[in-house]
Amino acid sequence: MNPRIDDLAIDTLRFLAVDMVQRANSGHPGMPMGAAPTAYTVWNRFLRFDPADPAWPDRDQFVLSAGHGCALLYALLHLTGYDLPMEELRAFRQWGSRTPGHPEAGLTPGVEATTGPLGQGFANAVGMAIAEASLADRFNRPGHAVVDHHTYVLCSDGDLMEGVASEAASLAGHLGLGKLIAVWDDNRISIEGSTDLAFTEDTVARFDAYGWHVQRIADGTDHEAVAAAVEAARAVTDRPSFIAVRTEIGHGSPNKAGTASAHGEPLGEEEVRLAKEALGWPLEPSFHVPAEARDHFLTMGARGADLHAAWQEHFTAYREAHPELAEEFERRMRGERADGLAGRLPVFSAEEGAMATREASGKVMNAIAEHVPELMGGSADLAPSTKTLLEGFGDFTATDRTGRNLRFGVREHAMGAIVNGMAYHGGFVPYGSTFLIFSDYMRPPIRLAALTGLHVVHVFTHDSVGLGEDGPTHQPVEHLLALRAIPRAVLLRPADPNETAAAWHVALTERDRPVMLALTRQKVPTLDPSAYPALAEGVRRGGYVLAEAPDGAAPAATIVASGSEVHLALEARETLAAEGVAVRVVSMVSQDLFGEQAEEYRREVVPADVPVVSVEAGVTLGWQAYLGGSTPDGAAAVTALGIDRFGASAPGGTVLAELGMNAAAVTGAVRAVLEARD
Repeated sequence: MNPRIDDLAIDTLRFLAVDMVQRANSGHPGMPMGAAPTAYTVWNRFLRFDPADPAWPDRDQFVLSAGHGCALLYALLHLTGYDLPMEELRAFRQWGSRTPGHPEAGLTPGVEATTGPLGQGFANAVGMAIAEASLADRFNRPGHAVVDHHTYVLCSDGDLMEGVASEAASLAGHLGLGKLIAVWDDNRISIEGSTDLAFTEDTVARFDAYGWHVQRIADGTDHEAVAAAVEAARAVTDRPSFIAVRTEIGHGSPNKAGTASAHGEPLGEEEVRLAKEALGWPLEPSFHVPAEARDHFLTMGARGADLHAAWQEHFTAYREAHPELAEEFERRMRGERADGLAGRLPVFSAEEGAMATREASGKVMNAIAEHVPELMGGSADLAPSTKTLLEGFGDFTATDRTGRNLRFGVREHAMGAIVNGMAYHGGFVPYGSTFLIFSDYMRPPIRLAALTGLHVVHVFTHDSVGLGEDGPTHQPVEHLLALRAIPRAVLLRPADPNETAAAWHVALTERDRPVMLALTRQKVPTLDPSAYPALAEGVRRGGYVLAEAPDGAAPAATIVASGSEVHLALEARETLAAEGVAVRVVSMVSQDLFGEQAEEYRREVVPADVPVVSVEAGVTLGWQAYLGGSTPDGAAAVTALGIDRFGASAPGGTVLAELGMNAAAVTGAVRAVLEARD
């Protein structure tokens, strides 16, 4: 290190961040001012990156879990040569800029993960480290280490207060993720004041108990101490490393350093002036970058380009030596599926009898697992119930990286964030699984996956009060609605084993959003595939006509149902046909996908001038608005049949019947809507 250029570079980072926040009159200057030496040291001495190709597969990954300090990251990206010009820094936190108030992957070149909700980035980094270790085991060969990189995460006091970080740290230690290095910006300040108000544990001892390699640095401005700690961390290969760096929030600000007022508000014009004077920085112009500092930062990017070129040359030799592995690696990193996937899906015969859709899902997963080697994941200690174990593919452990089954333990929140991290890394279709009721525990990572456009799959079973005796604490009623409310996420609730297979095809072929399957615990009849040739295409489009009105008659009403309730609709259709009432049944597997279809198709499936009865074992909110409005003569177009209360503890069939989820109730609802119209 050159102390003079190091200090100049660090102050450049500090004051770019200060000027960004001040210009926006919004943001968090304190963390960048205090953590600049740490971040600079990691980027200058260790980080492998290529600004010209932010997606280089063997780059190191740097996650700013403390996303509120994003001005520091944007300064680093700009200075090292990423496509983030100074105009974007000047537009910090403004409409249309690539410098939003918290980092967003896919928006800003070089941002590895969408962070801000504290703890998420930390857990994402655990997923990235899992992905690196798994890919290294799969693809590296003697003399050809094509996957060999580290994951660095810069986290804050707030990150480490969040439970999701604790869950993820515990699992990371258990798995011995030696290429994961977490650096804690230990400034001991949060929004309300000193962290002593609520956070007095020995955090380093906690990470030691998790099985991490731990170090403390008393002075975060000591560049050599930070570098030595990172070097020592890189030398430890059997455990993740945790480095606690004591810093001063707002370092350099005469009146606000070390105080909560430096955390989440601009310093103010006068304090900016005083801070620049205190550190010997020019008062004008704002956004000042000394030529020497700019040249120094650009050498980091140039060094990374050279590393990338060397890796590419190495990969060319690897391709010659191992062409099939190289082809699979490149396909997986592009996020493409192997050809012929649809032909690998099982077809379930009606003669097989009734089957829970969770069971059918497990059969589908195991039928395709060999053909989709990128499918990797697990459950929150529920694999025997969710049927998500990939049989014969082993467990991913601290001593065996070959396995594709992840044992997340009872850690739903971390599970969601970790599979996001695997998706950020690339090379996988990661999945997580738990009961639908516990999707509440993992809603933040599902939302972030949708916001970022991550392809992850969540298998949610026990999808209604039909699960039975476990009672209302485990019986979801509002959860289908809640998940459908997340923009860009896709929820599918298949009616039978064959719809489940088709739903899995959707889950595997989506590219840029999370897909969730809601599956039954109870058995449901298997639809005869020969009788429903439009089933697979209908599932892909979200909804389709499963059963037309008998004898080609014009339907007097349409029953729109999802999941297990489709069979109640089919039974009601037969009863009504015997009474001379012609009814169409629509299987609404996914409101999300159906809503994306052309208006012509949607009205072909659910005509606007025919009364509708919706049937789903969940809250009715949303169905009326979704299927819409009224018929031309002003009659109500939708009558929603559902469960607008909590469930009860009893056998599943009893609970469903007592709460009105049976064919008789569906039949009665259709009669009622037709009588009201008359």
